[in-house]
Amino acid sequence: MNALMNALPCGILTFRDDGCIVDGNQTLAEWLGYSVSALGAMHVEKLLTVAGRIFFQTHLFPMLRLQGRAEEIFLLLRHSDGSDVGAIVNAARSERDGAWVTDCVFIQVRERRKYEDELLRARREAEGANAALAARSRELESVNSKLREQTLELELQQQQLEEQTTELEAQSEALRTINEDLLQRSEELEAAREVADHANHAKSQFLATMSHELRTPLNAIGGYVDLISLGIHGPVTAEQMQALERVTRSQRHLLRLINDVLNLARIEAGRLDYRIDPLLMQEVIASVVPMIEPQMASAQLTLESRVEPGLEAAADRDKVQQVLINLLTNALKFTPAGGHVTIRARLDPAGRHVLTQIGDTGIGIPADKLTSIFDPFVQVDSRHARTIEGSGLGLSISRDLARGMRGDLTVDSTPGVGSTFTLRLPVNGTRTRIPPTR
Repeated sequence: MNALMNALPCGILTFRDDGCIVDGNQTLAEWLGYSVSALGAMHVEKLLTVAGRIFFQTHLFPMLRLQGRAEEIFLLLRHSDGSDVGAIVNAARSERDGAWVTDCVFIQVRERRKYEDELLRARREAEGANAALAARSRELESVNSKLREQTLELELQQQQLEEQTTELEAQSEALRTINEDLLQRSEELEAAREVADHANHAKSQFLATMSHELRTPLNAIGGYVDLISLGIHGPVTAEQMQALERVTRSQRHLLRLINDVLNLARIEAGRLDYRIDPLLMQEVIASVVPMIEPQMASAQLTLESRVEPGLEAAADRDKVQQVLINLLTNALKFTPAGGHVTIRARLDPAGRHVLTQIGDTGIGIPADKLTSIFDPFVQVDSRHARTIEGSGLGLSISRDLARGMRGDLTVDSTPGVGSTFTLRLPVNGTRTRIPPTR
């Protein structure tokens, strides 16, 4: 039977409720760069990315405990070399030899990697094209400067020394040569722009494809929750219904986040719409805290929220939620176990802005990085980049969203003591719509 399992083209994994792996086949071990014996001595969460672990803890394993099985769930596994391996998993939980175990079947997803590679290639082409464009622009400016100097010199020579006709003709010939060179370089610049347009098209195609790939499993989660809530799989207690409502809120919020992240290109181009309404901060923060509390508890962190009653801002509710989730997730990542995270909302002394502050007792940020952390793809500290995952887009997107709502996002930090991020929003606006900036 072991020989048959090892010969299967899909990954097989069995683990106990405590997460310890009981068995795995050769196919899965080779996918992830381990031996079968090494695989059997590991914890199941060791095989997952950070996002995969959070999904496993808050969604997949609770689903298995509630209904005993889960089908067609997308997970990102982690290869031993640190790369991601996408897979669709079907799992079933059962009692065996007096203990509860979960059997999983993994099918590797290769299309996603193909589009990631295409995006990386397109991005490198775009960066190369942009660098070439910048270099040629500098050359063109230098040539134009020289051309202006030569033209002035020719005018002076023509006024003072009309007898130097031969020399002027030679200089005119030189000018014609320069003009031909400028024409050739203009054609090269046009070709570079076409390459950049092609890269942007590839990026848009990738985002559209990933939108479908990410929405499909999230919609499946929502469907299963609805079936359980309706009692299709048996009676549901009040506590279970409350838990299902939290799952539904989190699933819907994830869909909104995916839409915002996939609209990153629109943010960069200034074409993102904002729906500005009077927003009660107490309600917004109360809706965000339950989404992050399980991860805080798992990381052995305490979370405290204090909000002035009746505090109202003029902002887009979904985008404020996204900014707060990003900031709380960062605090979770960079605060050691036993630490403390706070979220406070108050009115500024002038009474014109609502200040929402996320503070932590984490590693802090060096003074020379306080500005660059808001740039895309920047990590706080390279020493932690190897252990703390992330694209480096969260703070960049959050500040763009804050400024898009006529506010701002700033940070104060002391290395080894902690950081405090402040989201500044206009106070108590009327319902309106901020048009996209072009």
